[in-house]
Amino acid sequence: ARAQAIEEKFGDKKLVVITGTSSGLGRKTAIALLRTGEYHVIGAVRDTDKMEAVAEVDGFPADSFTPMKCELNSFESVKEFCNRVEDFRMGKPLDRLICNAGVYQPTLPYAKWSKDNHEQTMQINYLSHFLMVSELLPAMFESKDPRVVVVGSVTGNDNTVGGGGVYPIADLHELDGFKAGFTNPIEMADGYSFDGAKSYKDSKLCLMMLANTLHAKYNKLTGVSFSSIYPGCIAESPLFREKRTWFRTYFPAFMKFITGGFVGEEEAGQRLYQVAHDPRCSKSGVYWSWNGGPREGRGTEALEKGGQISGGGGAGGGWDSIFENDQSGKVLDFDLAMKLFDYSTDITGADWPDLKQVTSPCPTLKVIGTVSKYMIAKEEMKRMRGERPGFTADGTPIKVTKFQKTQMVADKVVGKVVGNTVGRVLRFVGRRVLGRVPETAIKGSFHETPIILPEAKELLQKTGDEGLVSVIEETETQSGLDHNVASGKDQKQLEDEIASSVFGEMIQEEKEKARPTADSVGE
Repeated sequence: ARAQAIEEKFGDKKLVVITGTSSGLGRKTAIALLRTGEYHVIGAVRDTDKMEAVAEVDGFPADSFTPMKCELNSFESVKEFCNRVEDFRMGKPLDRLICNAGVYQPTLPYAKWSKDNHEQTMQINYLSHFLMVSELLPAMFESKDPRVVVVGSVTGNDNTVGGGGVYPIADLHELDGFKAGFTNPIEMADGYSFDGAKSYKDSKLCLMMLANTLHAKYNKLTGVSFSSIYPGCIAESPLFREKRTWFRTYFPAFMKFITGGFVGEEEAGQRLYQVAHDPRCSKSGVYWSWNGGPREGRGTEALEKGGQISGGGGAGGGWDSIFENDQSGKVLDFDLAMKLFDYSTDITGADWPDLKQVTSPCPTLKVIGTVSKYMIAKEEMKRMRGERPGFTADGTPIKVTKFQKTQMVADKVVGKVVGNTVGRVLRFVGRRVLGRVPETAIKGSFHETPIILPEAKELLQKTGDEGLVSVIEETETQSGLDHNVASGKDQKQLEDEIASSVFGEMIQEEKEKARPTADSVGE
């Protein structure tokens, strides 16, 4: 019944969530997706009334577009939105999550605060999307081609002129602001004073680092693809609505005719749509860009084409100009990215899926695993006895816990019994069947391995565990173990005794076969 209800509601359309579909890049991307007839788009917007008006003007099909309220200034609103998506999809997998919405407040002389008392730009652009991905990610696991796409920026990638040549530069430093909780009066991720333009650039750097982190954590385990994109400089976008009038007038012309980095909203929407739709873009861990931009086609040609020229990052180039762009060292700083992930989780209260590598259903592996579980644990304890301990960062030996000591001693008692019976046989058979371990496998270390700890019993005596020592001594007495037995025996004699007991019957059979029979004697 549920499958039928899903079929009636969605048909065979893929389900997509896009933030910020009421204007700019998100609006044009939604148009491109809906035009194909292959997607049902959920538009996450702050103002649903405005969204409904835009949808009517742009002709969004009512049966393929659903606006839902989501105020990115509030973590509670984000969670409520995700709950509505969960109810709405009725168990249908979520196929795409496009984190697009953002604000740019470069002229602010002071920080503005969200409902959660965090600096607004960072929460809207990054933290709320971080929380949204954590909430919706499990809904994507059953999709055949799940993709999470975040809109980055050249300004967050400082290996470019736009990102590394224009102050302020995106730089999270040591994330002291996030580490301290990032609540008012802490204004910036790095813990220093507020700069509106830098907050925007830092938020884009965070998004691009997040895509890489999620790729590393979840792509192999879930099949979900995580990527970031830079669609080009959308100089006429509402993103610049808080800039001064003169800037909004002259900046697009500057980008069109001087730098060549201008991209219109329509083309930028096509680019984001491509990453969501093109089979080539299912690849994870990629920062997508388009060949175009400032390298060629300026001057008279730019005037003739209204600024629509080709080159790296700018307009033109078409569908096949997409390429995997290089990311800066800051974006690829995995150690800092993991700190960012952990701090962001604390700030947002995100609950990420705890996934483990899928275990093979092979029945043979299950049987062997059951049989070998004890032996593996036993061998691991032998490895940890102390003859080759590790060291802490400052060079001191790693201490063995009391529980581990008890296990070692118990294993020592059992090991003596096994070592004097089956153990000897197994070692002998190993040498006879497999041969001795090659010298090259034993030698070749550039440094000696020091023996740090004594035998387990001596260790317990030194650490004062007298009760355990007495138990071990009593156990050894009752078991009749004599550690000196056979110590003086000739090794050859001992091997002959074991060979006789292990291979005696087989040797006797071979002798019987070789003995002449009556018939053969008569011949």
